[in-house]
Amino acid sequence: MERGARVVRSTADVCETDASAYWTDAVCSAFVPVRVRPTAPAPLHGRVEHVNLDGLGFTLVRSGAQRVDRTRTLIARGGGDDVLANIQLTGEGRVGQDGRRALLTPGAMALVDSTRPYTLEFTGPFSQLVVQVPRDRMARRSLARATAVALDPDGPARLVADFLVGLERRQRADPRAAASLVPHAAGLLDCAAGWAQEATPARASASALTRERVHDVLRRHAQDPRLDADTAAAACGISRRTLFRVLAEHGESFGALLRTLRVDHARRLLRAAPERTVASVAYACGFGGESQLHRAFRAVTGLTPGAYRAGAVLAADGTDRQ
Repeated sequence: MERGARVVRSTADVCETDASAYWTDAVCSAFVPVRVRPTAPAPLHGRVEHVNLDGLGFTLVRSGAQRVDRTRTLIARGGGDDVLANIQLTGEGRVGQDGRRALLTPGAMALVDSTRPYTLEFTGPFSQLVVQVPRDRMARRSLARATAVALDPDGPARLVADFLVGLERRQRADPRAAASLVPHAAGLLDCAAGWAQEATPARASASALTRERVHDVLRRHAQDPRLDADTAAAACGISRRTLFRVLAEHGESFGALLRTLRVDHARRLLRAAPERTVASVAYACGFGGESQLHRAFRAVTGLTPGAYRAGAVLAADGTDRQ
């Protein structure tokens, strides 16, 4: 492709039955070989605009719910040794690499290394600018501690993200001016990689402490039927958004944690007081009623409350063998 020439590929150019395969081909052509899987029942639509500026790739992606995997098998087939900076423009995305997962909200940025497996997940419509830089253009060659770290839009990395987004826009209006600014892009991404690397231990520690606060609030107040994400977040001194983000970073969800704690309490009551009605146990544990307890109990234990209690009563030593 001619340097500076903009290439646009869109699923609007093909029939709907070919859209998914066409989209996978478009993504692989713009970046590196990956596996793309739609995660919504609706047909996958998308648009990619790619331009090469002095060896750096700038790709604007607009699409819908999907998962992208860069697997070891695909890496073995080749596809370059590049650093990709994913800048979230609209919607939300998750980036996973090197045992870390980062939630990207508009304005945030995260780096990935094309030579190691990574995943990208989008649960709804989104747009990203992805800047692809050959590793030999960056001074910082090792990125093992800098990948999949969300550089927040309210931190210094926002200056880097804004520069890259502005550079892509400037190329449309004034390609010559944009080309003169490209040499600064790799250096700025080196700075961003350094910030991500420094943030990794502190971010992990802060996230772990916040997670523990959330768990503590849930353990102490799970039986309160008024407990929800807003009240839990307020009790922890964080926002609802931060609560969900911290739990997601550890593979957890607020609803599942609360349900499990309430079911655990119900199990203790069913063992200790077999004469109690299931409805009274439900209310004592924070559930809205007997049917809600039944659904949660079966989801967590695989049993109904009645079957669980019968098994506990039959246990000769009174311990929970379920």
